[in-house]
Amino acid sequence: MDAKISLSSKKEISKIDERIYGSFIEHLGRAVYGGIYEPGHPTADDMGFRQDVLKLIKDLNVPIVRYPGGNFVSGYNWEDGTGPKEKRPRKLELAWGTIETNQVGIDEFQEWAKRAGTEVMMAVNLGTRGPDEARNVVEYCNASTDTYYANLRRKNGFEKPFGIKLWCLGNEMDGPWQICAKTAVEYARLATETAKVMKWTDPSIELVACGSSTPTISTFGEWEETVLRHTYDYVDYLSLHSYYGNPDNDTPKFLSSSVIMDNFIKKVVQICDKVKEEKKSEKQMNLSFDEWNVWFHSNEADKKLERWQVAPPQLEDVYNFEDALVVGTLLNTLLKHSDRVKVACLAQLVNVIAPIMTKTGGGCWVQTIFYPFYYASKYGRGTAINVDLDCGTYDAGDFKAVPYIDSIAVKNDDGSLVVFAVNRNMKESLTVDFNFEGFDGLKLIEHVALENDDMKAVNTEESPDTVKPINKTLGDKIVLAPHSWNMLRFGK
Repeated sequence: MDAKISLSSKKEISKIDERIYGSFIEHLGRAVYGGIYEPGHPTADDMGFRQDVLKLIKDLNVPIVRYPGGNFVSGYNWEDGTGPKEKRPRKLELAWGTIETNQVGIDEFQEWAKRAGTEVMMAVNLGTRGPDEARNVVEYCNASTDTYYANLRRKNGFEKPFGIKLWCLGNEMDGPWQICAKTAVEYARLATETAKVMKWTDPSIELVACGSSTPTISTFGEWEETVLRHTYDYVDYLSLHSYYGNPDNDTPKFLSSSVIMDNFIKKVVQICDKVKEEKKSEKQMNLSFDEWNVWFHSNEADKKLERWQVAPPQLEDVYNFEDALVVGTLLNTLLKHSDRVKVACLAQLVNVIAPIMTKTGGGCWVQTIFYPFYYASKYGRGTAINVDLDCGTYDAGDFKAVPYIDSIAVKNDDGSLVVFAVNRNMKESLTVDFNFEGFDGLKLIEHVALENDDMKAVNTEESPDTVKPINKTLGDKIVLAPHSWNMLRFGK
């Protein structure tokens, strides 16, 4: 079967904000304890951070990591994770039904971020707490003044401010599962007043207001409008959260998940622009898609966990080959909307619905979804270019005429062009003819692919390379194998 991809230098979408390749570490399961932090591990450094895990995170080149939650943050007292470790309290963690030891807090995490070559995207508790605690943690992290919380940071061993520039105003405050959930008006007023005092404490920071926790919640749309009408002048981004799964084992339908994400982003953009027009504002509200991934494999196992454990194995999805294809299409979709999506966080980074897995006391390995993220992060840091497709289509559930190819292109600063393409056709390869306009003299210099006959193939500690990228032989024709993810690099 043949297909055609046309690219024009006149169809630029936007310069890609590198924070679109962000991720997320929550105090949940083994993300922190046994994930990034494990004193006594053979690879642990002087602060207890696992160096084998740190190396893989550096390979992903994640520019920003959201912390400390997530649902966790709505019951969290940030002070508990500061100062001498022997004085830190062990507490019941109500969001996930565990015990939090507080051996890692912002003191340690900001240092881990430096060692990982990333920045911190800090969330404040707007569940059980409010503006006072939020302004205090900004002072603790960022102030150089001779004042109480800045001096407390110094007392704890950190003379220089942490310099955290991006902050989330709570997490999923519309969700009934959230500790101290709010109505739209309650949250909107709280977020507005919190934003004011946080920016008065440090005018250089950027703020993210909570959008709906999921596009399927009954208040979606109404929530966004209400929140934006109150917060529009005080915040910089509106958050989106969405997860995707295949509980019905319908692979063709699952491979169309990016259509859902695409529609979600478009609806939120429309709402933002509606409120902008109402307010007669010159300011464009951009988006932070700060939770996205495939998540469903671990649901049944999590229901059986005993409560009040320390760092139990929660949300440990084992990702298969088809999950990697879906993640590839979701990344493509974020890039297609890079004119408005400036921040995005793959949720999460280690062990908890994550591309990287560890064995406590043992080794670490990468899951199937690691690879599309790795290549997008490495090669997708230029300007997004719209792709015109001429290919076959299929029907998937409620979606009709889903294109077999999902694709986006990125023009890099060195003049090279990168095309990310997923072939959703389950049975047939696609021979692709490329038509370039304004990209003279480019030729294919690399074709990396993820291919596997088994859609359910997984990587494990014992078999870490079951699913891994291959370098395709370059020839006269460009062929995308059935159900495959592909990166095509064109240069001179």
